[in-house]
Parts: sequence; structure tokens; C-alpha cells
Amino acid sequence: MDESFKPTDASRRLYQLIADKVRLLIQQGDFKEGQRLPPERELAQQLGVSRPSLREALIALEIEGQVEIRMGSGVYVCQRGTWRNRLPAFMGESPVEVMHARAAFEGAVIVQACVHATPQGLARVQDSVESMRADIAAGRDVLDHDREFHVRIAEMTGNSVMVGLVGTLFDMRREPLANHMRTLLEGEPVWNAALSEHEQILRCLQSRDPLAAEAAIRSHIRAAAERWVTP
Repeated sequence: MDESFKPTDASRRLYQLIADKVRLLIQQGDFKEGQRLPPERELAQQLGVSRPSLREALIALEIEGQVEIRMGSGVYVCQRGTWRNRLPAFMGESPVEVMHARAAFEGAVIVQACVHATPQGLARVQDSVESMRADIAAGRDVLDHDREFHVRIAEMTGNSVMVGLVGTLFDMRREPLANHMRTLLEGEPVWNAALSEHEQILRCLQSRDPLAAEAAIRSHIRAAAERWVTP
């Protein structure tokens, strides 16, 4: 990573530092109003950062009103008159880092859930899968039943701390940066893929196969992160 992006303030996240740099380039005229920014790969190389971190920074700048992300077209600098006053510096944790943390933690949780699974617990997880399927078919927001699926798996461990942590990590998807990202990138194809992955996780739980269940949930969460960073 470029030396200029090493945080000197522990409260600042990498995407904030990258957003600061892009904002400065806009404000000093390197990128002019109405201009399309260089493609992500090129801009990431220019700044010396990863594409996922750059995407998070660009989404933060869109929330501020500095840029507009046009899916399939690119990222464009907004007219100065549309720029909002600077929003609070912290828009949430890095969504990609949160997903990596979830994959590590929920992989351990599901092993315990598999060992302690009961018919009643499995039925509750299956109910969440069916509710998610109904949400997709009806065009409703799927997030609540997605959360419920992960929390109900944790509930089968019998460990309330694990349940709380799974819920807390999932709820970071409601922070401003992650919420805006999912608004841009999630839709029926994404949710259908997630539903299929949930079904595979459920089958592993029903088979009482902890290693397969761990692999399935880690794969699911990694795939979800990948869908966010490479739409």
C-alpha cells in the first residue's frame, strides 16, 4: 500500500483516506465537473490501492454528492452545486473487511451449531430459507430474513455471546457505506445466488457434517463479498 495511505489516526479507515485523496484531486481540478473518472483498475493502480478499497471510497464520495456512480458506465464528478456539506467522517466499517470477519467467525460458529443441532433448530433455519424465498418472489427486501438465517444458526450453539456477535456483525450491513453499496449492487440475481448458498448450508446442517457446513458458510460469505466488489 502507498505510504500516503498508512493511517496516522487509528479511528480513520482506509476507504476514508482514499476518499480524501480522490476528493482532493476533484477539488484541485485534476478531475473536472462532469468528467468520467478513470476506470477502477486504472485509478486503483494510480493511487496504489486495491479495487475493493477504492470502490468503498467512491461509494462514500457518492453519499457526499461528490461523484455519481452510473452502473455499466462509470463514475462521474458531480456539479459543484450538488455537493453536500461534508458528512460525518465515519460512514461505517469497511464492508469487505466486515465480510472477511464474518466468514472467519461464522465458520467457527456453524461447527458448534452442527454439533448441537436439533430438529426444532433446523426447522427454524429452514423456515428462514423459505421466508427468504418468498421475499425474493414477492420483490420484498430480503435483508431481515437473511439476518434471521444466520442468527438462527448461531442460536443452535446455545451460546448467547455467539448469537449476539453474529447479529452485531450482520447489522454492520445497515451502516451508511454498506447500505448504499447494497442498494447499488444487490438485486434479484444476487439474492437468488444467496438463497442457493443458504440452501446448501442448510443441507450440510441437516447432514450433521460440521466440516462441510463450515466450508459452505465461509464460501457463501466470501461469494457475497465478491459480488459486492466485482458487480
